[in-house]
Amino acid sequence: MFFESHAHLYFEHYDEDRDKLINELLSTEIDGIINVGVDIETSNLSIKLAEKYEKIYAAVGLHPTDLKSNSDDDIKEIKNLLQHEKVVALGEIGLDLYWDKVPLETQNKYFIKQLELALEEKCPIIIHSRNAEQETLKVIREVSDKYSGVFHCYAGSTETALELIEKGFYISFTGNITYKNNNREEVIKALPLDRLLLETDSPFLTPVPFRGKRNDPSKLRYIAQKIADLKNISIEEVAKITSENTRKLFRL
Repeated sequence: MFFESHAHLYFEHYDEDRDKLINELLSTEIDGIINVGVDIETSNLSIKLAEKYEKIYAAVGLHPTDLKSNSDDDIKEIKNLLQHEKVVALGEIGLDLYWDKVPLETQNKYFIKQLELALEEKCPIIIHSRNAEQETLKVIREVSDKYSGVFHCYAGSTETALELIEKGFYISFTGNITYKNNNREEVIKALPLDRLLLETDSPFLTPVPFRGKRNDPSKLRYIAQKIADLKNISIEEVAKITSENTRKLFRL
């Protein structure tokens, strides 16, 4: 059984078959799903799905590319949403210098506010960092020396990953590790399995051999198989340990 640590099943990509898909997933080899919000609206949608399905849990937060007209009231709203019994993390939050939609100063402001909120509420965090490895590290180092959380869709160096693990983070990888020109193999080999999570980031980053099609948590086994091949272990061991890691991090 696989545990999906990061998906976005509220997106319109699933409007035509969402319930059918979720029922199929949870009745086969998916043991649980963390559905991750990116703003107030999608955080509430994540909670609604978590209320509907026992094995779906929600994360709530303000994504760095979705900081259009936010205020301190949004931080207060995220704090309120964190009190829901099915909310297991604050995220996804972080920095993104790839899309260049939001000034770094604004991203830093809300990243710090949400990190501080997570530390105050003693809840795990889900970090997004794209083309911003050093900028993200700078904030992480300044705010605290110890965290509970995961760097999702990890794209940084082995050195940085090992530092993040020392600070209390897990590292997760998506379907892009199956792509021909991916550069994640040496990082995956270097990291201990007991600090890794599986994720699809659905509906994005669909693994080979389905690249180009809509992604969903059933594709986790292709990511797990790639990790198993790189570490020369069985896919069953990858599934078992990463599921245990996910349950431990999100206190399930």
